[in-house]
Order: sequence, then structure tokens, then C-alpha cells
Amino acid sequence: MENNILLLFLTLIPGIGPARIKAIIEYLHGQPKNVLLADVRDLMQVPGIGEPLARQIYNFIHHTQTRQAAEKSAEEQISRLHHINASLITILDPAYPPLLKQIYDPPPCLFVRGTLPPANCPALAVVGTRHASLYGIQCTAMLCRDLVSFGVSIYSGMAYGIDIAAHTATLDSGGLTVAVLASGVDTIYTDPKGKLWPKIIEQGALISEEWLGSALSPAKFPKRNRIISGISAGTIVVESDIKGGSLITATVALEQNREVFAVPGSIFSPTSRGTNKLIQQGVAKAIMNGDDIIIELGPQFIKSCPAKPALQTGIPLISLTPQEEAILFTMGTEPMHIDALATAASIDIPSLLVHLFELELKTAITQQPGQLFQKKNI
Repeated sequence: MENNILLLFLTLIPGIGPARIKAIIEYLHGQPKNVLLADVRDLMQVPGIGEPLARQIYNFIHHTQTRQAAEKSAEEQISRLHHINASLITILDPAYPPLLKQIYDPPPCLFVRGTLPPANCPALAVVGTRHASLYGIQCTAMLCRDLVSFGVSIYSGMAYGIDIAAHTATLDSGGLTVAVLASGVDTIYTDPKGKLWPKIIEQGALISEEWLGSALSPAKFPKRNRIISGISAGTIVVESDIKGGSLITATVALEQNREVFAVPGSIFSPTSRGTNKLIQQGVAKAIMNGDDIIIELGPQFIKSCPAKPALQTGIPLISLTPQEEAILFTMGTEPMHIDALATAASIDIPSLLVHLFELELKTAITQQPGQLFQKKNI
């Protein structure tokens, strides 16, 4: 039985999860096929496996019908992966993410659509609330642009809100991004129309430890979160309430001996209560830009992946008329009402509307309800 099939086969044995499979592989010195030859006494030598579980594993492997059914299921998964141009990376493969391999319970198998960043490239996770504010989305975009300029790959969970903002900003900046899913890589529940995930496959990958066709359940999100934090050198929490799922990811990151960073926010904003609490408790470092993160992690973090200029889509790379430049110079960091902008720029409103329309087309500004306008990529 080849390793891909064998490791999928092991995940079907009741009572053993990723941590015990890792222990079995280590006990067998990286030769998991020897588990097929092990007796109960051998299996009892594996840390975390007592006699009842050892007998359960032995009986599963040596019961002909059970073993054949498990092998068939594993082979069908490999076949289904080929149909969607996906692949399987096991913990024994050189391409398996090295940081992820270090955690207590690394997934024995990763289903991958696309291409994982090179193993030597620095990686950071960006997570946050599904109910992201404009402030949170702007912070996410700025941080991802900064980090991409250092050659950092961005990992997130492709949930609504901050996660999707992180993937989008990284793609727009020409960076590599990886979406870690709680479902199989054949079911992208947050992007059923395929507006984002095909681009992620082109500039990164979709990955999951869940089998193709498996049903989504609440229990799979914490499992997904441990991969997001474990595969990265640090986790950045942009926005989260006190009980947000992102705080669970931050807690797991600390348990995995990873760095945690948090974006401070207004004390009046529910979506900043969690991040502010992380900073207040001293478990996360407050950050305001990508440089803060790079400085904290040190030069060793990025030395193996040379910095490259970000392919920004912001203001510096677009052609502006002198009048448009003057309008942008007048705008601050906060949304500005058209009347106030007209007064500050000394321009009549009909002419201003024409310029604002052009600036929107050039993605230099965004319009918000109530005739408010805001500079992008600030």
C-alpha cells in the first residue's frame, strides 16, 4: 500500500486522530507501512496508545472486509482529487509545510488545489471577524500589501469579513495566499459562485484536511484554525469581539509557540474588544503596519525569501490629473462628505462629482452611503 493511500487509510481508524498518527509514524521511524505488520504489543509501545486502542487498531487493519472498504475509500479520494486537478500531500512528503509538521497534531494528509508557497518562504496568518468594519478591511489591505512587499505568503480561512479581505488584498498586491478550509477543497461554501477561489488557486492554494465530499460541521472550524496558526510563523488578528473565533485561533497559536499580533481599535467598537483585550493582557503585540511585524520577528524571518516590490493597485501606480491629485491631497484618512470636500478643495460640486467619478474608476477612492467619499489604500 503506497503512503498516500496508507495515511488516508489510517485516518479512518476509529480512536486515532492526527496526534496519534504522528506518534505512530515517529515510532515506526517514518515507515508507516510497518503498522500493517505490527501486533498489539508493538502498537502498545506507541505513546498515547493503550491496550484497548491497540487491539482496536489491530482488528481494524486485520479484518478483511473493514480493511478493503477503507482502502477502497482512500483510492476513491485519490481518484476524485485527480478529477478536480487537486493533489494530496502527506506528512512524509518534502512539500509538506515544515512549520505545520512541528505542531502537536499536524494533519497526516492535506488536500491541495493549486500550489503551496515554497517551504522556505515566510508565512503569516491574517484572521478576524466575519462582521468586519471598514476600518478593519482597510487595515487588512494595508497590512497585506506591506507583508507581500517582504515576500510573505498570507494564510487565512476564507471566511466572510477579514479573511476574504486578506485573500483579496494579497491577490491584488501580487502575493501568494492560501485559504485553509473547514470543508473539503471541492466545496467552497463562502464563494459558491467562484468570484475569488479560482484566483487563489492561480496565486496560491486551497487546502484542507477534510475529505472531499465531507459535510461541514461546527467542530471542523477549530480544527481548521489550528492549521491556520500552525502553518504560519505568526497570527495577526485584525478585528474580533471578546468571544470571536479569531481569539480561539490566537490562543491556539500561543499554544503552538507562535507569535500573535493584534490591530488596536476603538474602545467603543465591538469588533475591537477582542483585539484590544489581547493587547491589554500582553499576549499579543500591538501593530500598526507591516514593519512592526517584520521588526518583531527579526531578520531571520525573511532572509530565505528576498523582498520583492508589491504589485500594488493603489494610488502610486495610477495616472492622475493635477486636479485629481489635489482632491486626494485634500482628503484625510476618514470618510469626507462631498460638501466639506468641495469647500476644502475650493471646487464646485458639479465639477467635483466628475472628478470623483473618475477617481472611483481608477480605484483611488470609494463612495459610501450619505455622499461620503474615502481615499483607498491609505
